[in-house]
Amino acid sequence: LPPSPHSSLQIIPWERFSSENLTTVNEFLLLGFSSLQEKQLVLFPIFLCLYLLILCGNIIIVTVICLEHSLHIPMYFFLGVLSVSETCYTFVVLPKMLINLFSVLRTISFTSCAIQMFFFLGFGVTNCLLLGVMGYDRYAAICHPLRYPILMNWRVCRLLAASCGVSGFLISLIGTTLVFILPFCNSNKVEHYFCDISPVIHLACGDAHINELIIFICGILVLVFPLSFICISYGFIISTILKIPSAEGKRKAFSTCASHLTVVVVHYGCASFVYLRPTSRITSSKDQLVTVTYTIVTPLLNPMVYSLRNRDVQLAIRKVISWEGFSLKTI
Repeated sequence: LPPSPHSSLQIIPWERFSSENLTTVNEFLLLGFSSLQEKQLVLFPIFLCLYLLILCGNIIIVTVICLEHSLHIPMYFFLGVLSVSETCYTFVVLPKMLINLFSVLRTISFTSCAIQMFFFLGFGVTNCLLLGVMGYDRYAAICHPLRYPILMNWRVCRLLAASCGVSGFLISLIGTTLVFILPFCNSNKVEHYFCDISPVIHLACGDAHINELIIFICGILVLVFPLSFICISYGFIISTILKIPSAEGKRKAFSTCASHLTVVVVHYGCASFVYLRPTSRITSSKDQLVTVTYTIVTPLLNPMVYSLRNRDVQLAIRKVISWEGFSLKTI
């Protein structure tokens, strides 16, 4: 029926309503480092060098572990898996960031943003779980040395590594889905240099409280539980090490744990600062700086710490280099 002339109801054409009020976001603008325009030419070579060091370091670690039979033990198996995961983890973020440092229009499509978030979270969660498994491996090796070959046989190692990867990407699928099922119909300016949860979900124009709560609970499961497990494991490890009578035995036991602890403190500390807070909070420059730490510094720290502080890895690298015909004496 036609509206009454005395009625206040106005019929608004659907085309006008959909184009003006429900503009669907098809792409995002990545505004990370946009406030540092005059410094971007300096940041590019720095980040490029760091990225190349990450690739070289992790490739060397994986190659040496594969070629040197003395490193075919659970500790270095998990280190190799971690190096592969961190290489993929940086590949998801850093190439796009390097391109954007030279680009005027820093856009990423809606689908590409979802894919980037999925793989970034998947490899990130996998790294967290792998660090927890590596803590258990050190606990079994130091606290139960006689039962260690049974507790950490190759079947168990492969199962633990596969479980970390599957669990990581299942949690990532949940988190990414909770973000991108929300409607995006207003701003498309992401205040970050990649599609992370907090800056993207902040742009959603629907009610995201339930989604944020579920994501926050997943963050607790991923960060707090493995970290608590690592702390408990190292409590038993320290207690066992203090009972070792010889100073050399204590030093050797502590040296096998120092590298792992260094990576754990940096990785979990930075990740907890960013993700164990309300996800809809606007990303600040401080958050971006912390994110740079766990997307660049931590993957770089892993091969450096394990190669510089670990004598077994140093000897294995020398063997591999000698196999290729290089002279270490001249170096």
